[in-house]
This record gives sequence, structure tokens and C-alpha cells, in this order.
Amino acid sequence: MKTPLLPLTATLAVLGVSLAHAEDTAKSPFALSFTLGATSDYVFRGVSQTQNEPAVQGGLELAHDSGFYVGLWGSNVDWVEAGGYKEDNSLEVDLYGGFRGTFADSFGYDFGIITYYYPGDKISGAVDPDTTEVYAGLSWKTVALKYYHTVSDHFAGWTTDDGGDTRGSYYLDLSASYDLGGGWGVLGHVGHQEVEDNDAASYTDWKLGVSKDLGFGVATLAYTDTDASKSAYTWDGEEVADARVVLSFQKSF
Repeated sequence: MKTPLLPLTATLAVLGVSLAHAEDTAKSPFALSFTLGATSDYVFRGVSQTQNEPAVQGGLELAHDSGFYVGLWGSNVDWVEAGGYKEDNSLEVDLYGGFRGTFADSFGYDFGIITYYYPGDKISGAVDPDTTEVYAGLSWKTVALKYYHTVSDHFAGWTTDDGGDTRGSYYLDLSASYDLGGGWGVLGHVGHQEVEDNDAASYTDWKLGVSKDLGFGVATLAYTDTDASKSAYTWDGEEVADARVVLSFQKSF
């Protein structure tokens, strides 16, 4: 699962590429941006989505000067089959859109909706892992707070303790970064995932990392961990929410 673009949250900034008019030099109100990247482990909210294996990722976003934007992002994953939700699945596709902007000089906001879609053949009797969330975020300088609320029947295939739907699950994300100069930066994050009426699946995660702008892309080395239940987050024999160090690289166009 991928966090939508917002200054200082969960993933790296995307550089806008202006779409010029064919016959004049007037600046288009639209900007199209692309990202390509690779990571030693696709970790989302402290949980490996690839069963502790590497991932290749990429996305595109179209934004308007007014603040409206839509985007598409994808990555290989391995938990959907491992969890017994769908057959012939190895991909996550995120579709999102929203509105963002700034106010009072140093403040920003971001509101939108995102769907995490996992193509494949749903296994009979299994819960649908596809998830839709609405989100709202505020930022101040290098600090950002964002809230995600599940509006689909289930969050990531989880059910309540008595087998019911988990609509109403939420995630709260507090992130910050600091520019050290010379292309170096540090980042920190703490978040809490609450799965509706399922204490075993709910947890808190945190991350601390360092990034370096290499000129041709940005490399990040980060330590992540959670207090998640090992029994709830062991899939197909793999512990997926324990402490780990993740190396990633991202190129923006």
C-alpha cells in the first residue's frame, strides 16, 4: 500500500514536469510527474508487503494548479496469496485522487481518497483484501500529521474478532524530516493502525532513517519496527512486522 504524495509523509517528493502548449510558451496549469524505484523490502505501515523480499515500484501523478490531483502507483507484493485471499496475485495497484494546497505561509493540507487494488482470482470464502480509505492531512514546515479511515467493508482482508467487517479501521501517521545540507536528510515517523474490533491486528509502528540525494535519485536507509502481535503478523511462516532495516532508491521525473 502506498501513501499518497504529501510533503514529508511516508515517501519521497515527486518533481513536477510542466506540460507545455504546442504552439506557445504559456505554462500549462497541469503537471505530470513520474517515480521509479526499488527497495530491499516493501514495508507499509511497518509491515512487509513482500514477505521480506525486494520490490520494484513506480507511479505517475497528474496535478492541477488549483490543487486537484489524481495518481496511479504500483508494486509487487506477496501477502495476498500468502494470506489465502486471492490466487495469481503478485501486484498492488493504488488509485488515488484529492485536493491539496498551502495556507498561512508554512502550513499545508491534503484531502482525498485511495483504493488499494490487488488483481487476481478471489479464493472462495475468503475476505476481499481490496481496501478503500479516505484521508486528511495537515503539515507545518517539516512536520506532517495524516489520518486514514477505511470506508470499504474490510481493511486489508482483516475481520473483527467475531468475523464481521472492519469498516471504520483507521491509521494515524505523524512524520517529520530535517535537511542536514549537502543532500543529506533525516526522517522519523510514528503511526498507529487500529483494526476495527480486532485488538490482535492493531499495532503501533515507528521508523527512523537517513536519506541522500545522489543527483540521479534519492537513496534512503531506514530502521522500522512495530509492537504488532507476532502470531497475527506471521504469514506463510514469515514474520512480517518485526524490526528490520530497509534500503530503497527512488528516481523522480
